Amino acid sequence: MLIGDMYAPGKVRLIEVPEPVLPSEPPHGCSGQIVFQPETTCLCGSDLPYFNGWNEWPIELGHSLHEMIGTVVATNGKKWKTGDRVLAVPVAQQGLAERFILDENRAISVATNVPEEQALMAQPLGTVIFALKKLPSLLDRDVVVVGQGPMGQLFNAALRNLGARQVIGIDLVQNRLETSPQMGATATICNANTDPVTEVKKILGGRLPDVVIECVGHADQQFNLCIDLCRPEGQILFFGVPPEKINDLRWRDLFFKNISVYTSVGPDFSRDFPLAMQWIKEGRINVAPIITHRFPLSRLQESFELFRDRKEGVLKVIVTFPALGK
Repeated sequence: MLIGDMYAPGKVRLIEVPEPVLPSEPPHGCSGQIVFQPETTCLCGSDLPYFNGWNEWPIELGHSLHEMIGTVVATNGKKWKTGDRVLAVPVAQQGLAERFILDENRAISVATNVPEEQALMAQPLGTVIFALKKLPSLLDRDVVVVGQGPMGQLFNAALRNLGARQVIGIDLVQNRLETSPQMGATATICNANTDPVTEVKKILGGRLPDVVIECVGHADQQFNLCIDLCRPEGQILFFGVPPEKINDLRWRDLFFKNISVYTSVGPDFSRDFPLAMQWIKEGRINVAPIITHRFPLSRLQESFELFRDRKEGVLKVIVTFPALGK
């Protein structure tokens, strides 16, 4: 079978490896395992550091893919049966493979009343729901979302669903902001040539927002901008995956504004992902506007390059595996 090999910065190829062998009994402490076969998948910003090459975590075979729907092709547990279609999340983002073994509890049922690529968005949306549960009530609050990539867009939608009064999207890339109103943003700011703090105050009648959400992360993180944007005694939710160190962080400014900082990683498979699937199934959130490009697995290199370079209005990139056509 084929597995992904990110063998050099900006390069990915598919190489042959043996099929995974499912043990007859699950290991101690595990209720069961499945052999999962990805079929409909999509790229995430947290996959890009592996593609770009970095030295903070090791890059291994199977990196990097973790948002996927597919089929259970074997099991030694009781939760699923062969042939079930599930949304699954591999460990450590090592899901760039035609098949792999997974704990049966890292999978959930798939809504069947919406296109499968939309049901797939329950994975990233689940991480948004998990993060927002950490904040006080968002009803009637003004929120700024820094970063209007796919995750920022899902935050827009979730915030409006939870009753935020104003949802202001900020991004350096103008064409991303064209999607933001469809996803729930009440206003947008392109900060490539505009001071976002001044513009936010204009929108909010001289005030700063109650909550600022950082949806950029990695080397381009915008923590200091979030400090500037947040009102005294407000909250910052740092959702983007941070680099190991942020050397120029203005912690004293944050300190004297009495800002509370929240972080978020590791959603609950029994609560957050199923709730996200429920929201999509019930039509509470329309995720269709963020799905912009589709590629077969044979064009994986091209799909990663487009996603990395933020061209052609790209947001979510769907990558389909050969098994989908069987």
